[in-house]
Amino acid sequence: MGSTGTRSATGVEPDAVSARRNVSDGAGMILLGACAGWSLITAAVHDGRPEGVLLTVLAVTAGHAVGRVSGALLPVAAPCAGAAAGLALAVALPGLSAGPRYAAPLGHAGATTALLALATGAACCAAWATPVPRLRLVLRVLAAAVVLTGAVLGSAVGCLASATVLLCSLAAGTVARRGVCLLGLALATAVVAGTAWALAADVLPGGLTQVLEGRLTADRVALWRDALRLAGRNAGLGVGPGQFGEPDGSVPQPLSADGRPHSAVLQVAAEQGLVGAFLCLAAFCWVLHALWRSPRATPVALTAGAALIALAALATVSNALSFTTVTVGAGLLTGWATARPWAPDGGEPRP
Repeated sequence: MGSTGTRSATGVEPDAVSARRNVSDGAGMILLGACAGWSLITAAVHDGRPEGVLLTVLAVTAGHAVGRVSGALLPVAAPCAGAAAGLALAVALPGLSAGPRYAAPLGHAGATTALLALATGAACCAAWATPVPRLRLVLRVLAAAVVLTGAVLGSAVGCLASATVLLCSLAAGTVARRGVCLLGLALATAVVAGTAWALAADVLPGGLTQVLEGRLTADRVALWRDALRLAGRNAGLGVGPGQFGEPDGSVPQPLSADGRPHSAVLQVAAEQGLVGAFLCLAAFCWVLHALWRSPRATPVALTAGAALIALAALATVSNALSFTTVTVGAGLLTGWATARPWAPDGGEPRP
Protein backbone atom coordinates (compact mmCIF):
# COMPACT_ATOMS: atom_id res chain seq x y z
CA MET A 1 0.00 0.00 0.00
CA GLY A 2 3.00 2.23 -0.51
CA SER A 3 2.72 5.37 -2.61
CA THR A 4 3.72 5.48 -6.27
CA GLY A 5 4.16 8.87 -7.90
CA THR A 6 1.73 11.30 -6.41
CA ARG A 7 -0.89 8.72 -5.44
CA SER A 8 -0.91 5.70 -3.19
CA ALA A 9 -1.74 2.17 -4.31
CA THR A 10 -5.36 2.78 -3.35
CA GLY A 11 -5.62 5.81 -5.63
CA VAL A 12 -5.87 8.23 -2.70
CA GLU A 13 -3.55 11.21 -2.36
CA PRO A 14 -0.65 10.44 0.05
CA ASP A 15 -1.54 13.41 2.28
CA ALA A 16 -5.09 12.09 2.66
CA VAL A 17 -3.80 8.59 3.50
CA SER A 18 -1.46 10.02 6.14
CA ALA A 19 -4.25 12.14 7.60
CA ARG A 20 -6.56 9.13 7.91
CA ARG A 21 -3.78 7.10 9.51
CA ASN A 22 -3.13 9.86 12.04
CA VAL A 23 -6.83 9.97 12.88
CA SER A 24 -6.81 6.19 13.37
CA ASP A 25 -3.77 6.42 15.66
CA GLY A 26 -5.40 9.16 17.68
CA ALA A 27 -8.60 7.16 18.04
CA GLY A 28 -6.61 4.18 19.31
CA MET A 29 -4.87 6.23 21.96
CA ILE A 30 -8.20 7.69 23.06
CA LEU A 31 -9.67 4.19 23.39
CA LEU A 32 -6.74 2.97 25.47
CA GLY A 33 -7.04 6.04 27.65
CA ALA A 34 -10.76 5.38 28.04
CA CYS A 35 -10.04 1.80 29.14
CA ALA A 36 -7.67 3.09 31.80
CA GLY A 37 -10.04 5.86 32.86
CA TRP A 38 -13.04 3.56 33.19
CA SER A 39 -11.04 1.15 35.36
CA LEU A 40 -10.26 4.06 37.69
CA ILE A 41 -13.93 5.06 37.84
CA THR A 42 -15.15 1.55 38.67
CA ALA A 43 -12.33 1.13 41.18
CA ALA A 44 -13.33 4.36 42.93
CA VAL A 45 -16.95 3.25 43.17
CA HIS A 46 -16.21 -0.23 44.52
CA ASP A 47 -12.88 0.37 46.25
CA GLY A 48 -11.20 -1.86 43.69
CA ARG A 49 -7.61 -2.30 42.58
CA PRO A 50 -7.11 -0.94 39.05
CA GLU A 51 -3.34 -1.50 38.98
CA GLY A 52 -3.62 -4.63 36.85
CA VAL A 53 -5.68 -2.91 34.16
CA LEU A 54 -3.44 0.15 34.20
CA LEU A 55 -0.35 -2.02 33.84
CA THR A 56 -1.92 -3.84 30.89
CA VAL A 57 -2.81 -0.59 29.12
CA LEU A 58 0.65 0.83 29.81
CA ALA A 59 2.36 -2.33 28.52
CA VAL A 60 0.34 -2.37 25.30
CA THR A 61 0.86 1.36 24.72
CA ALA A 62 4.60 1.24 25.40
CA GLY A 63 5.02 -1.87 23.26
CA HIS A 64 3.10 -0.28 20.41
CA ALA A 65 5.20 2.90 20.55
CA VAL A 66 8.47 0.97 20.57
CA GLY A 67 7.19 -1.24 17.76
CA ARG A 68 6.26 1.73 15.59
CA VAL A 69 9.67 3.36 16.02
CA SER A 70 11.78 0.21 15.68
CA GLY A 71 9.60 -1.04 12.81
CA ALA A 72 10.19 2.19 10.91
CA LEU A 73 13.96 2.09 11.44
CA LEU A 74 14.56 -1.69 11.32
CA PRO A 75 11.56 -3.36 9.66
CA VAL A 76 13.36 -6.72 9.41
CA ALA A 77 15.76 -6.77 12.34
CA ALA A 78 13.27 -5.53 14.97
CA PRO A 79 10.63 -8.28 14.55
CA CYS A 80 13.40 -10.85 14.12
CA ALA A 81 14.88 -9.88 17.48
CA GLY A 82 11.39 -9.88 18.96
CA ALA A 83 10.77 -13.41 17.73
CA ALA A 84 13.99 -14.64 19.33
CA ALA A 85 13.14 -12.87 22.59
CA GLY A 86 9.61 -14.29 22.61
CA LEU A 87 10.94 -17.80 22.06
CA ALA A 88 13.43 -17.42 24.90
CA LEU A 89 10.74 -16.10 27.26
CA ALA A 90 8.38 -18.95 26.37
CA VAL A 91 11.08 -21.45 27.32
CA ALA A 92 12.00 -19.60 30.52
CA LEU A 93 8.45 -18.59 31.55
CA PRO A 94 7.92 -21.23 34.29
CA GLY A 95 11.07 -19.97 36.00
CA LEU A 96 10.05 -16.34 35.61
CA SER A 97 6.68 -16.84 37.30
CA ALA A 98 7.52 -19.11 40.21
CA GLY A 99 5.31 -19.27 43.26
CA PRO A 100 1.61 -19.88 43.92
CA ARG A 101 0.42 -16.95 41.79
CA TYR A 102 0.15 -19.09 38.67
CA ALA A 103 0.00 -22.50 40.29
CA ALA A 104 -2.15 -25.53 39.43
CA PRO A 105 -4.76 -26.37 38.30
CA LEU A 106 -4.85 -23.61 35.68
CA GLY A 107 -1.14 -22.85 35.41
CA HIS A 108 0.65 -20.60 32.94
CA ALA A 109 0.03 -22.63 29.78
CA GLY A 110 -1.94 -19.76 28.24
CA ALA A 111 1.00 -17.36 28.50
CA THR A 112 3.42 -19.88 27.00
CA THR A 113 1.05 -20.50 24.10
CA ALA A 114 0.56 -16.76 23.56
CA LEU A 115 4.30 -16.07 23.48
CA LEU A 116 4.85 -18.88 20.97
CA ALA A 117 2.11 -17.51 18.70
CA LEU A 118 3.47 -13.95 18.93
CA ALA A 119 7.05 -15.13 18.29
CA THR A 120 5.90 -17.04 15.21
CA GLY A 121 4.05 -13.99 13.95
CA ALA A 122 7.07 -11.74 14.49
CA ALA A 123 9.40 -14.12 12.62
CA CYS A 124 6.96 -14.40 9.71
CA CYS A 125 6.51 -10.61 9.57
CA ALA A 126 10.29 -10.23 9.35
CA ALA A 127 10.38 -12.85 6.61
CA TRP A 128 7.81 -10.98 4.51
CA ALA A 129 9.56 -7.66 5.13
CA THR A 130 12.93 -8.72 3.73
CA PRO A 131 13.52 -8.75 -0.04
CA VAL A 132 16.45 -11.19 0.32
CA PRO A 133 15.23 -14.75 -0.52
CA ARG A 134 17.83 -16.55 1.59
CA LEU A 135 17.14 -14.43 4.64
CA ARG A 136 13.42 -14.97 4.17
CA LEU A 137 14.01 -18.73 4.20
CA VAL A 138 16.09 -18.47 7.38
CA LEU A 139 13.37 -16.48 9.13
CA ARG A 140 10.72 -19.02 8.15
CA VAL A 141 12.94 -21.75 9.53
CA LEU A 142 13.01 -19.74 12.77
CA ALA A 143 9.21 -19.65 12.73
CA ALA A 144 9.12 -23.41 12.20
CA ALA A 145 11.54 -23.81 15.13
CA VAL A 146 9.07 -21.91 17.33
CA VAL A 147 6.36 -24.37 16.32
CA LEU A 148 8.58 -27.32 17.21
CA THR A 149 9.46 -25.67 20.52
CA GLY A 150 5.79 -25.82 21.47
CA ALA A 151 5.87 -29.58 20.96
CA VAL A 152 9.10 -29.93 22.96
CA LEU A 153 7.63 -27.92 25.84
CA GLY A 154 4.61 -30.19 25.86
CA SER A 155 2.26 -27.37 24.85
CA ALA A 156 0.01 -28.97 22.25
CA VAL A 157 -2.12 -25.82 22.03
CA GLY A 158 1.01 -23.68 21.64
CA CYS A 159 2.26 -25.90 18.84
CA LEU A 160 -1.14 -25.76 17.13
CA ALA A 161 -1.47 -21.99 17.52
CA SER A 162 2.04 -21.36 16.18
CA ALA A 163 1.51 -23.72 13.27
CA THR A 164 -1.76 -21.96 12.42
CA VAL A 165 -0.03 -18.56 12.40
CA LEU A 166 2.74 -19.94 10.18
CA LEU A 167 0.28 -21.45 7.70
CA CYS A 168 -1.79 -18.26 7.63
CA SER A 169 1.37 -16.28 6.93
CA LEU A 170 2.34 -18.53 4.03
CA ALA A 171 -1.17 -18.24 2.60
CA ALA A 172 -1.14 -14.45 3.01
CA GLY A 173 1.22 -14.13 0.06
CA THR A 174 -1.63 -14.94 -2.31
CA VAL A 175 -4.18 -12.54 -0.77
CA ALA A 176 -5.03 -9.32 -2.57
CA ARG A 177 -7.71 -7.89 -0.24
CA ARG A 178 -6.69 -7.89 3.39
CA GLY A 179 -10.00 -6.53 4.70
CA VAL A 180 -11.94 -9.70 3.93
CA CYS A 181 -9.29 -11.87 5.60
CA LEU A 182 -9.17 -9.69 8.70
CA LEU A 183 -12.94 -9.84 8.93
CA GLY A 184 -12.81 -13.63 8.73
CA LEU A 185 -10.22 -13.76 11.51
CA ALA A 186 -12.38 -11.47 13.64
CA LEU A 187 -15.38 -13.75 13.12
CA ALA A 188 -13.30 -16.73 14.26
CA THR A 189 -12.49 -14.87 17.49
CA ALA A 190 -16.17 -14.00 17.92
CA VAL A 191 -17.05 -17.70 17.64
CA VAL A 192 -14.53 -18.58 20.38
CA ALA A 193 -15.78 -15.80 22.65
CA GLY A 194 -19.40 -16.69 22.00
CA THR A 195 -18.76 -20.34 22.78
CA ALA A 196 -17.07 -19.44 26.07
CA TRP A 197 -19.97 -17.17 26.99
CA ALA A 198 -22.53 -19.86 26.07
CA LEU A 199 -20.61 -22.44 28.11
CA ALA A 200 -20.58 -20.10 31.11
CA ALA A 201 -24.32 -19.50 30.67
CA ASP A 202 -24.88 -23.28 30.40
CA VAL A 203 -26.94 -22.98 27.20
CA LEU A 204 -24.97 -25.44 25.06
CA PRO A 205 -26.21 -28.99 24.41
CA GLY A 206 -25.29 -31.40 27.18
CA GLY A 207 -22.93 -33.51 25.11
CA LEU A 208 -20.99 -30.50 23.83
CA THR A 209 -20.82 -29.04 27.33
CA GLN A 210 -19.27 -32.23 28.69
CA VAL A 211 -16.69 -32.34 25.90
CA LEU A 212 -15.67 -28.71 26.42
CA GLU A 213 -15.53 -29.07 30.20
CA GLY A 214 -13.28 -32.08 29.75
CA ARG A 215 -10.90 -30.03 27.62
CA LEU A 216 -11.04 -26.79 29.61
CA THR A 217 -11.39 -28.39 33.09
CA ALA A 218 -14.43 -28.11 35.32
CA ASP A 219 -12.64 -25.63 37.61
CA ARG A 220 -12.18 -23.15 34.78
CA VAL A 221 -15.80 -23.44 33.68
CA ALA A 222 -16.95 -22.94 37.28
CA LEU A 223 -14.94 -19.71 37.41
CA TRP A 224 -16.54 -18.55 34.16
CA ARG A 225 -20.02 -19.18 35.54
CA ASP A 226 -19.24 -17.23 38.70
CA ALA A 227 -17.92 -14.36 36.58
CA LEU A 228 -21.04 -14.37 34.42
CA ARG A 229 -23.27 -14.30 37.50
CA LEU A 230 -21.35 -11.32 38.85
CA ALA A 231 -21.64 -9.59 35.47
CA GLY A 232 -25.39 -10.16 35.45
CA ARG A 233 -25.85 -8.70 38.92
CA ASN A 234 -23.56 -5.71 38.30
CA ALA A 235 -24.03 -4.90 34.62
CA GLY A 236 -23.44 -1.18 35.08
CA LEU A 237 -20.15 -0.76 36.94
CA GLY A 238 -19.19 -4.35 37.68
CA VAL A 239 -17.78 -5.37 41.04
CA GLY A 240 -14.60 -3.34 40.60
CA PRO A 241 -11.16 -4.18 39.16
CA GLY A 242 -9.38 -6.85 41.15
CA GLN A 243 -12.50 -7.71 43.14
CA PHE A 244 -13.24 -11.04 41.47
CA GLY A 245 -12.40 -13.87 43.85
CA GLU A 246 -12.35 -11.77 47.00
CA PRO A 247 -12.87 -13.77 50.22
CA ASP A 248 -16.27 -12.18 50.75
CA GLY A 249 -17.32 -12.88 47.16
CA SER A 250 -19.11 -15.84 45.68
CA VAL A 251 -16.02 -17.50 44.14
CA PRO A 252 -14.52 -20.37 46.15
CA GLN A 253 -10.85 -19.57 46.77
CA PRO A 254 -9.37 -23.04 46.10
CA LEU A 255 -10.47 -22.88 42.47
CA SER A 256 -7.96 -20.29 41.29
CA ALA A 257 -4.60 -19.52 42.80
CA ASP A 258 -4.47 -16.08 41.20
CA GLY A 259 -8.05 -14.94 41.83
CA ARG A 260 -8.97 -14.53 38.16
CA PRO A 261 -11.70 -16.17 36.03
CA HIS A 262 -9.14 -17.03 33.32
CA SER A 263 -11.14 -15.38 30.56
CA ALA A 264 -10.45 -11.77 29.63
CA VAL A 265 -13.98 -11.22 28.30
CA LEU A 266 -15.72 -12.55 31.40
CA GLN A 267 -13.28 -10.91 33.79
CA VAL A 268 -13.81 -7.46 32.28
CA ALA A 269 -17.58 -7.97 32.20
CA ALA A 270 -17.64 -9.02 35.85
CA GLU A 271 -15.26 -6.38 37.18
CA GLN A 272 -16.02 -3.37 34.93
CA GLY A 273 -19.53 -4.03 33.63
CA LEU A 274 -20.83 -3.74 30.10
CA VAL A 275 -19.08 -0.41 29.48
CA GLY A 276 -15.70 -1.96 30.24
CA ALA A 277 -16.46 -4.91 27.97
CA PHE A 278 -17.52 -2.52 25.19
CA LEU A 279 -14.31 -0.50 25.52
CA CYS A 280 -12.18 -3.64 25.26
CA LEU A 281 -14.13 -4.73 22.19
CA ALA A 282 -13.65 -1.28 20.64
CA ALA A 283 -9.89 -1.46 21.28
CA PHE A 284 -9.77 -4.87 19.60
CA CYS A 285 -11.66 -3.53 16.59
CA TRP A 286 -9.23 -0.60 16.43
CA VAL A 287 -6.30 -3.01 16.17
CA LEU A 288 -7.95 -4.73 13.20
CA HIS A 289 -8.69 -1.36 11.59
CA ALA A 290 -5.07 -0.27 12.08
CA LEU A 291 -3.88 -3.45 10.36
CA TRP A 292 -6.33 -2.85 7.54
CA ARG A 293 -5.02 0.71 7.04
CA SER A 294 -1.38 -0.24 7.59
CA PRO A 295 1.15 0.99 5.01
CA ARG A 296 3.00 -2.33 5.27
CA ALA A 297 2.57 -5.04 2.66
CA THR A 298 -0.58 -7.13 2.94
CA PRO A 299 1.26 -10.36 3.98
CA VAL A 300 2.87 -8.48 6.90
CA ALA A 301 -0.45 -7.07 8.09
CA LEU A 302 -2.28 -10.39 7.75
CA THR A 303 0.50 -12.31 9.50
CA ALA A 304 0.35 -9.95 12.47
CA GLY A 305 -3.44 -10.18 12.36
CA ALA A 306 -3.33 -13.98 12.54
CA ALA A 307 -0.99 -13.90 15.55
CA LEU A 308 -3.07 -11.27 17.36
CA ILE A 309 -6.30 -13.13 16.63
CA ALA A 310 -4.71 -16.27 18.09
CA LEU A 311 -3.83 -14.24 21.18
CA ALA A 312 -7.39 -12.90 21.43
CA ALA A 313 -8.79 -16.43 21.25
CA LEU A 314 -6.34 -17.61 23.91
CA ALA A 315 -7.18 -14.67 26.16
CA THR A 316 -10.84 -15.66 25.95
CA VAL A 317 -10.13 -19.05 27.54
CA SER A 318 -7.01 -18.41 29.65
CA ASN A 319 -5.13 -15.87 31.76
CA ALA A 320 -2.63 -15.02 28.99
CA LEU A 321 -3.17 -11.26 29.32
CA SER A 322 -2.24 -11.40 33.01
CA PHE A 323 1.42 -11.61 31.95
CA THR A 324 3.15 -8.32 31.12
CA THR A 325 5.46 -10.08 28.67
CA VAL A 326 2.44 -11.09 26.60
CA THR A 327 0.80 -7.66 26.57
CA VAL A 328 4.09 -5.96 25.67
CA GLY A 329 4.58 -8.51 22.89
CA ALA A 330 1.12 -7.83 21.51
CA GLY A 331 1.84 -4.08 21.46
CA LEU A 332 5.20 -4.63 19.77
CA LEU A 333 3.74 -6.84 17.05
CA THR A 334 0.96 -4.33 16.37
CA GLY A 335 3.54 -1.55 16.13
CA TRP A 336 5.79 -3.48 13.75
CA ALA A 337 2.87 -4.33 11.49
CA THR A 338 1.58 -0.76 11.32
CA ALA A 339 4.89 1.13 11.16
CA ARG A 340 5.84 3.01 8.01
CA PRO A 341 9.40 1.97 7.03
CA TRP A 342 11.70 4.83 6.10
CA ALA A 343 12.25 4.10 2.42
CA PRO A 344 12.38 6.41 -0.63
CA ASP A 345 9.18 5.01 -2.11
CA GLY A 346 7.32 4.73 1.21
CA GLY A 347 7.02 0.95 0.91
CA GLU A 348 9.11 -1.96 2.14
CA PRO A 349 12.85 -1.06 2.26
CA ARG A 350 15.18 -2.25 -0.44
CA PRO A 351 18.50 -4.00 0.33
